[in-house]
Amino acid sequence: MQEGTTFKYQQLGIASEEYSAAAKAIERLIAKEVIKRISTGVFYKPKKTAFGELMPREAEMLKPYLFVKNKRIAYISGTVLYNRMGLTTQVPKIVKVSSREKRITTRVGNMQVKPVKSYVDVTNDNYYLLELLDVLKDFKKIPDLDKVKAINYMLNIIKKLKEKDQSRLIKLALQYPPRVRAFLGALLIKLKSKQPIIDSLKQSLNPLTTYDYGIGKEMLTTASNWNIK
Repeated sequence: MQEGTTFKYQQLGIASEEYSAAAKAIERLIAKEVIKRISTGVFYKPKKTAFGELMPREAEMLKPYLFVKNKRIAYISGTVLYNRMGLTTQVPKIVKVSSREKRITTRVGNMQVKPVKSYVDVTNDNYYLLELLDVLKDFKKIPDLDKVKAINYMLNIIKKLKEKDQSRLIKLALQYPPRVRAFLGALLIKLKSKQPIIDSLKQSLNPLTTYDYGIGKEMLTTASNWNIK
């Protein structure tokens, strides 16, 4: 294993009846400081530098909880995600992990991990789209958010998506709350995306419902067309 990588027993390529022997071997390796324990059943091979040992990166430390047998079941959401996107400067001590398949509650190093229920099954092919929808869902809750900057960020990201990914984004959005669908619709219209793929969003909304995001027309010219204020 490469230095700085994390692993669980399941990644050792051994049968379940060999776990007991593996546990004893791992304890010996920990005693020799060849590997270290992050939390119960999760270990890592430390990266050694001239300045001492380095802990694995945050994403690497959480990786064992995001995958089961190399299949993605979860992704990092909340303020940690929005910090990575550059939408907030706050660095929280609580990391939110979104999954539909598993409720993930644990402590990893100094990080407290808390679960968030995903609206759809998480896969390696859709998690990056779910991250974008989470921004729209939590828009009013993101600390220290510059709304104009955030809207421009989302417009730039969605603009770079292939047409098929925009279609997939819309299909996933249909599982999210109405305010998310309205916000996404306003962004897509602003980008002059093809109308047929946007119609399903419009049809899913109650035309009498308004969505309070604190967004004026000067921030997003298409907001009023989707009852966003």
